[in-house]
Formats: sequence, structure tokens, C-alpha cells
Amino acid sequence: MSGTSGSQFQPASVLLVEDNLADVRLTVELLREARVANRLTVVGNGSEALSHLRGAGLSEDDPPLPDLVLLDLDLPGTDGRGVLAQMRAEPRLRHIPVFVLTASVTHRQMVQEEELDADGFLEKPIDLDTFVHLVTHHDRFWLELVCSPAAGAQ
Repeated sequence: MSGTSGSQFQPASVLLVEDNLADVRLTVELLREARVANRLTVVGNGSEALSHLRGAGLSEDDPPLPDLVLLDLDLPGTDGRGVLAQMRAEPRLRHIPVFVLTASVTHRQMVQEEELDADGFLEKPIDLDTFVHLVTHHDRFWLELVCSPAAGAQ
């Protein structure tokens, strides 16, 4: 991505919201390979995701808010649409980039037609090249969260 050559890159923290263990394993392996995340939290349903997000960063003992959420839509309990809607409604959470995990291109088209307020979509199983391209070309994620200026960075 242009404009990042003189910067330091810091790995991000990622919240993976996925109930399928096979998809969790594949995604964990992908994130390791891409070296994008230095902290990965996995939760298996929407209620756990919202609980984690709402409790994150409130005290020094709590983990900070994630830099990125990878969100499956078909979750038990509160589904991904509900999680995304609640995140976008809460000022403390609305800035977090959310990439929706979809099962197929057809599913992705249906999701886009619903005009969900997601920052992007990834088809499962996630392809490493597609993931890296999407994240590294998503200015809001890359410039605001992962990239900090080399001079004066603490």
C-alpha cells in the first residue's frame, strides 16, 4: 500500500467470532501465516462476542478492544447481523473494522444486498492472499490501527 513505506507496522489484535471449529482452526493458521495478529481471541457465538467487546479495555486488567473483528453471520443465539448492528450502534465499538465471513459468493451477494455496515467480506475458507490483500488495502484498518509513524511512535 502506498504511503506506508516509512512507517513501523505493529501486529493487530483480532476477535474471531466463529462457531465452526474447522473454520476456527483454518483461520487461526491463516492469521499465523499472515503475521497480522499478535493477539487472537476466539468466541463461538454472538452473545460471547458482545460480552467480550463490551468488557474489553474498561480496566487495566481487561484485554483492550480488538483492532479487527472477523465475524461469521450464522451464529447460535445472537447472529452476526445482530452483533454487527449492536456494534455499529455503540459509540465505543462502532470504529472497529468488521469483516464478515461468508460461506459462498451467493451468500456474500445476499449479505451485500442487505447493506450490512461491514467493512468487507471474506469467503470461507479464507484464502491467505485474499485476506492479506483485503486487510492491507483497507485504509481505515491499516492507517489508523496497524500503522504508526516511525518518528514519535511509542
